Amino acid sequence: MSPLPTLEGSTVLVTGASSGIGAVLAPMLAERGATVGIVARRADRLAEVLERCSAHGDSHRSWAVDLSDPAAAAALAVEAWDHFGRLDALVNNAAIPKRRPVQQLDLDEVATVMRTNFHSPVAMSLAVLPRMLDRDAGVIANVSSLAGRLGVPGEAAYCASKFALCGWSEAMAVDLWDTGVEVRLINPGAIDTEIWDQPGNDAPAYDGPLEPPETVAAGIAEALVSDGFERYLPDMKGIVELKTSDIDSFMAGVVAMVVDKGGSR
Repeated sequence: MSPLPTLEGSTVLVTGASSGIGAVLAPMLAERGATVGIVARRADRLAEVLERCSAHGDSHRSWAVDLSDPAAAAALAVEAWDHFGRLDALVNNAAIPKRRPVQQLDLDEVATVMRTNFHSPVAMSLAVLPRMLDRDAGVIANVSSLAGRLGVPGEAAYCASKFALCGWSEAMAVDLWDTGVEVRLINPGAIDTEIWDQPGNDAPAYDGPLEPPETVAAGIAEALVSDGFERYLPDMKGIVELKTSDIDSFMAGVVAMVVDKGGSR
């Protein structure tokens, strides 16, 4: 089976929709004819995004849910399905950062990141999967990161969650190969969102240019209606290929970059 033939008349649930990529994606999908459900923790910010969606129809809906609670996330996915009558696509986009050297992390901090960035997307996917299989149709799009393919200095917890989401998505896609349910993996690079400015995080190792969130949002919208499992947005696949071709040299280069920036060896 192919992915959604069109967004017109489809129903899409987008998490992490109060800012960044999700806040751009939801109105974009609505403009293209989809009925959109949006999910995030901040109700006031969701209301602003919902208003932009409502410029393209009045059937959209928001839910304020703390996605660090996988059980609440799963319940929300079922509630959204029941509200709309179906979900043609689920976009697992919500994520939190944790920029801190591994020497300074504790298990609770890692667990919090894993719950939001990995366990909740898994919980929501498993909640809707039986219904999608019954319909023999649906798309689950998981927004991971370039940091799900490359280890980033000072971001062990975040990388762990995103590597996990990449592996889950690959295996899930293979398990579902003979069904009408499609899986998409989106790996954004350095995107201009609030993830760089969250409290409780060290300054990022990366200080280069940032892509606008519209780049990723447009790529996700395209992924929902076209073939192809994985997308790098922007296209930084070559960096991953360089890493896998010579991992030791790649890691030595990353260490050298850290030392150049004043970090310890």
